Amino acid sequence: MCVDCDYRYTTYETIERTELQVVKKDGTRQPLNREKLTRGLTKACEKRPVPLNRIDRAVEEILTELHHDNSPEIPSTLIGAKVMDKLHQIDPVAYVRYVSVYREFDDVGEFIAEIQNLSKRAQRDPMQRELLPPKTENSKRS
Repeated sequence: MCVDCDYRYTTYETIERTELQVVKKDGTRQPLNREKLTRGLTKACEKRPVPLNRIDRAVEEILTELHHDNSPEIPSTLIGAKVMDKLHQIDPVAYVRYVSVYREFDDVGEFIAEIQNLSKRAQRDPMQRELLPPKTENSKRS
């Protein structure tokens, strides 16, 4: 409270995060750049039905996970893996887009293999209702 005017002030405390260093594949180091992370996710989700707030939340989740690792240096491969994991949860097309650039796909076969791998891993949420009832022997048409 201000002793001169009796105005009451409110302050908010936040955790001060240490600046993380990204160790690139060539061994160079650079500060972790939130904007670069956001751009990568946004580019992968371009023209997909993914709201911007979902991308922002994914970026925040990735940054929180990286800070919880308690290491001042983070390999770029770890960041890439975390981005792939988040995109896999958000949108399968965005995931394949990101993976194709990150892993530097050279031909269509690599895309096909990744899509087949993705479809094997895809599981329906047990809380999700069936859109149509499952087919039974009696419901099949001849």
